[in-house]
Amino acid sequence: MNLMQHPELLDRLASNYALGTLRGGARRRFEAMAREQAPVRAAALIWQSRLASLNELQPQAQPSGAVWTRIDNLVQGEKQSAAQQAVRAQAATVSAAPPGLGGWLRSLTVWRTATAAGAFATIAAVSVGIGMREELGGEIARLQTQLQSAPQIEYVAVLADDKSAASMLVTFDPKAKKLTLQRVGAYQEAGDRSLQLWALPPSGGPKSLGVLGSDKLLRLTAGESDVREVPTLAISLEPKGGVPSETGPTGPVLFKGALIQKML
Repeated sequence: MNLMQHPELLDRLASNYALGTLRGGARRRFEAMAREQAPVRAAALIWQSRLASLNELQPQAQPSGAVWTRIDNLVQGEKQSAAQQAVRAQAATVSAAPPGLGGWLRSLTVWRTATAAGAFATIAAVSVGIGMREELGGEIARLQTQLQSAPQIEYVAVLADDKSAASMLVTFDPKAKKLTLQRVGAYQEAGDRSLQLWALPPSGGPKSLGVLGSDKLLRLTAGESDVREVPTLAISLEPKGGVPSETGPTGPVLFKGALIQKML
């Protein structure tokens, strides 16, 4: 398929690819087309750049405590390897000793060298291990705290206008009960108007999830019950301060899009 003949589909695929919701064979086919068609590749890069700023909102990725254990083991392995090489070098030297003296000298020297090397490796490993733990103990504790407080994003939606131009990225962290909205388009409402976010459930009327401010990054409080099994989110243009949820949207619906629950 030539995606350039279907710009809406291209934009939708590129956004899903950048969000990570395009999976399996569909993702592989999109990547193959991106390698062969520059416009497809450009669409993916545009969406990736739009979403890149989200990384700045999240804590840095943190390794588990097992990572530091593996680092410690690698250091100990290198020390032991160096000690073994020293033993082999000493053994090679002794093997060249004169006849008669060689056997006794070889036995004595090898055992002394091995004992010294083993002691050196043990001391080095213990010293390195203690030093690393003392130095990294505070860092590990800090990273574990960050891991516990990191957002657990389970829902994501890209809200677009009637021309499929994306204008708002929405993510939801049920653990923190936070909806995060980021403007990715150029739309800006007038000073006497407000944007209002709505959940559009399969049955019943729209439910307001909150009124948006004019900032590029917005956060609203919501429970998982507010978005669970909600297939679509929408944003309407309302009078300043929004309208009651019971009345539903009174102004035009500017943006809408499917709410996707991510596979964890």
